[in-house]
Amino acid sequence: MNKEIKELNSKAEKFAEKLTKVHSEINKVIVGQEIVIEKLLIALISNGHVLVEGVPGLAKTLTIKTLSECLDSNFVRLQFTPDLLPADITGTKIFNNKDNSFKTMKGPIFTNFILADEINRAPPKVQSALLEAMQERQVSIQGDTILLPEPFMVLATQNPIESEGTYKLPEAQVDRFMFKVLMTYPSKEDEVEIIERFTEGIKISVSKNLTVKQIIEMQKFNQEIYADKKIKEYVAEIVDATRHPEKYNLNINEYLEYGASPRASLWLILASKAHAMINGRGYVKPEDVKAIAHDVLRHRVLVTYEAEAEQKTSDDIITEILDTIKVP
Repeated sequence: MNKEIKELNSKAEKFAEKLTKVHSEINKVIVGQEIVIEKLLIALISNGHVLVEGVPGLAKTLTIKTLSECLDSNFVRLQFTPDLLPADITGTKIFNNKDNSFKTMKGPIFTNFILADEINRAPPKVQSALLEAMQERQVSIQGDTILLPEPFMVLATQNPIESEGTYKLPEAQVDRFMFKVLMTYPSKEDEVEIIERFTEGIKISVSKNLTVKQIIEMQKFNQEIYADKKIKEYVAEIVDATRHPEKYNLNINEYLEYGASPRASLWLILASKAHAMINGRGYVKPEDVKAIAHDVLRHRVLVTYEAEAEQKTSDDIITEILDTIKVP
């Protein structure tokens, strides 16, 4: 192991300790969602946005709120509803009678962390108001472009089973989410722990373990983590297999409507680096790529009606691709 990798490992171990403390604080409140918490932390240090999907009552909102309470930063919760307007999020200009001029009133989007609760309940016009903010980290208000604070992260939730009063998220917006994380039911043992924790009047508080400065420092270091060219080629092959499966002897063409965009390749590398950092390493292994591949790709791989008829999900297709592509 050369000197450069040793230095990266040493720095990664220090950051991993801080992230482990944050994870432990969240675990004081949230029971049995270890993987979801880890993915939120990976997205945080990768400077990406997260879409959390799960049925009602699984603590999606509570998990994100608890994460924000562990960070010494600004947090805003936005409840998305059908009557929400774009200006309610981004802000607007108000005429000032005193000096006959317009004053820019910033919306709640000008904060570090935004919880977009039940994002699919707002109409597409409102959802599209987030597009510029999520990608360019800036907001345009009637001709004025204003930069958003650093770090800036959108954590959105949606309910997959209830369609009444909801709107399908535009593909352009879905692609801007680094991860789509699925929250599942807890185990029976975890359910007992949840009952005990939340029905006996016990007040649980978490402490702030990361400052804005430390988060930005981690995000910058994440770019420095070493990813070998073979890892990059491995990622490129995985993404290419979602577009041209026949090149890799994958018989899934009839199930694929659209493959993943180049943005998927970028997030696969950045998320793999973050996964390595959380595990105290300054270099990426193929196992890191596999650990985050489903969360990066599941919302970018669109399946056909044939796939839906055969109950074949995008996760099934991604698993088949990962099993087929040769690991470096």
